[in-house]
Parts: sequence; C-alpha cells; structure tokens
Amino acid sequence: MKSFFEKIRTSFSALGQRFKRRPGAQVDVPAINEPPTAPRETRTLRAKPNADRFAIISWVVTIVLVTVLLGSTLYYKSTLSPTIVTVPQPTSAAGTSSAGTPQTGAPIASADGGALPSIVRKLQLITNIPERPRYNSIIYRVSRGDAMLAIADEFKLKSESILYVNTQLEDNPHNLKPGMELTIPPVDGLYYEWKDGDTFETIAEKFDSSADEIINFPGNAIDLTDPTVTPGTLVMIPGGSRDLRAWEQDLQTAGRGANTGTGGTNATNSCGGGPVASGFGWPAGSHNISGNGYGPGHLAIDIEAAEGDAVFAAGNGIVTMAQGGWNYGYGNVVQIDHGNGYVTVYAHLSSINVGQCTPVGQGSVIGAAGNTGNSFGAHLHFEVRIGGSNINPYDIVQ
Repeated sequence: MKSFFEKIRTSFSALGQRFKRRPGAQVDVPAINEPPTAPRETRTLRAKPNADRFAIISWVVTIVLVTVLLGSTLYYKSTLSPTIVTVPQPTSAAGTSSAGTPQTGAPIASADGGALPSIVRKLQLITNIPERPRYNSIIYRVSRGDAMLAIADEFKLKSESILYVNTQLEDNPHNLKPGMELTIPPVDGLYYEWKDGDTFETIAEKFDSSADEIINFPGNAIDLTDPTVTPGTLVMIPGGSRDLRAWEQDLQTAGRGANTGTGGTNATNSCGGGPVASGFGWPAGSHNISGNGYGPGHLAIDIEAAEGDAVFAAGNGIVTMAQGGWNYGYGNVVQIDHGNGYVTVYAHLSSINVGQCTPVGQGSVIGAAGNTGNSFGAHLHFEVRIGGSNINPYDIVQ
C-alpha cells in the first residue's frame, strides 16, 4: 500500500512539473536599467511557498482518491447476497444410530444445487487398542476386599485354575489373604514340571488335556519340528485339571436319625423326627454372591451379608448341628436336616440362635452372619448336601 501511494505522489509531481511556469527569453538590459537583484536567500523564501502548496494539494488528492476506492469496494461487498450452505438432517433411513449423531458420508449441498462429497469415516473419539493374548504368567498381589471369584473374572479365568497353580492356597479359596502374591496363568489349566520319561500323550491323559494343545501352546516354546521337553521345565497344560481337596467333607453331615438317607455313610444320627421341607428359599436377605460361587474347590456359595445380618432356615427341618469354634475353618456353624434327603449348612456365623435337635420352619432366624473361622470378610457360606455329597445350591433355592 505504501508503494502504491508513492507511485500516485510521483505521478502528480511529474504532472506539476509539466505545467510549471517557465521563465521567458532573457533580454539584454543595460546595466544601468537592470533591476536590482534580490539576494539568494530572498529568492529561495519566495519560491518555497509555491512548492509546499503543491505538495499539500497532491497528498489531499491522493487521500481522497484512496478513500473513494476503499468506500466503493466496501459498498460493492455489502450489496452481494450471502451464499447459504445447508447440511441435510440425519434420518433413520440414512442409517443414523440416534438423534443428534453426526451423519458421515452424506454430501453437503449449497444453494445453487451443487454438492461436495464428504469423507466417509466412522467417528471414533477413543482409540481402541486390541487386546493381545498373553502366554506367560503374571503376579497379582491380593488386596483387602478381593475374592477369588472377582480375581478370576478380572483375568477371564476359572477360579479353579488359580487354585491349581497356587499351592499356598491348599486348594481352598478361603485361604486368600491380603498381601498374598498369586501366580495368574495365561489360560485355564495348570503348570507341570516335566520329568524324565514323560511324554506328551501320558501327561495330556493325566491332566485331561491333549498332546497337540501342549505342543502348540506358544508359551511353552516347543520346537514343532522336533517336539521335546527338557526334564525340569515348567510346562503349561492348557485346559488341564486335577482333583481338588474337598474341604467341605471335613465337616461331617449330621442327620436327624437312622435311615433318613440324608447323611450317607458319613452321617451321624443325632436327633429324632420332625418337620419335612417342601421347598427351599434364600437363607439371607441378599441374593448376591460376595466372593466365591459354586465350583471345584468351593462346593458352596458365599452370599453377601454384613456382620450381624439375619440368617434364615432355607426350609423346614431339624437342627442337627449348632456348634461354635474353628470347625475346620467353618467357624460358628449350623446344620439343618430337612427330612427329604437334603441337609443345609450355614457357616462363618457371628452368633447362633438355635440349639441341636431344635425344629425350625422355613424363614426362621437361626443366627447372624459373621466372619468366624477361615473367612475373608463377613458373608454367609451356604451349602446344600444330599446323601452326604454337595450339590449346587442354585439348583434348589427359589
């Protein structure tokens, strides 16, 4: 812009020089008649006002011209009609998922009927990183409030797989304690230390797996061209299993009397006849599992209950055991023989409200939930047995 003004000023200066009055032809005048010559300083002062006046006029004309040009441009812009661009609203036919969801892949139409294709791309605000398979075990430190079922669910494993590889638990999920370090296997199964003379077929048969699964598991790093294992190597047996100790059998089933069929060969005959159950209900106010469900190594369900919450008889029957103490880790425990082949067990109680051989009806308060025995936090350990063997309580409670 500055150079533009300079060009205009130069043009006006050149135009002024053209029309500047030129001096006439000089005529020799006798010295006697020659007018007196003004001093140089006086001549300069007389000519300067004319030059300054012309410069001021040039600048004024330049400013007026620029102002007119800028004003004309602004006026022209203001008279133009705006271009309206409309985006079509998403409809169900266009494949939108819900109202207010941006539509991708639709053209943007302008007022003149033209259309600009948009980029087809699925909106994704968060980058999803695919989960990669894990082939090695990791160490997990148990925190207060942890439970075996929750830990297994976190790593997408069965709880018995954690029992298989952690011998410090002694096949009992109730041995879980804060600060304990657990080995978490990469997949369901167990680890086996290879011995001299072992073969893939014999080990697979022993742990109910297959030779191909052992050989092809990447974590075992077995050469597929020459599948061999050095004795002393810890090998993962995918899908493998072994027998777990049934800690529940340490507490014998107590039947109400002879020939009731409730206790099997291990039953003790302690009480006479009494009420017979026709159905079973929940033994606690909550129906939620707090830590361990039914499965190998835990032939019961742990029902959510706070310290002191009421515990109810699941059905009519006779109390055949009401005993305080450690009781193989059961703590304060109550057993009820329901007279129809079923016995129920209520463990880790904080208090017991019934005595041995007491008849009870379904829903009667027999004690309060607690944290006695080998327990990791207050809850109700509930078992159902038939013929002295445990079954899943979910199969009978309503």
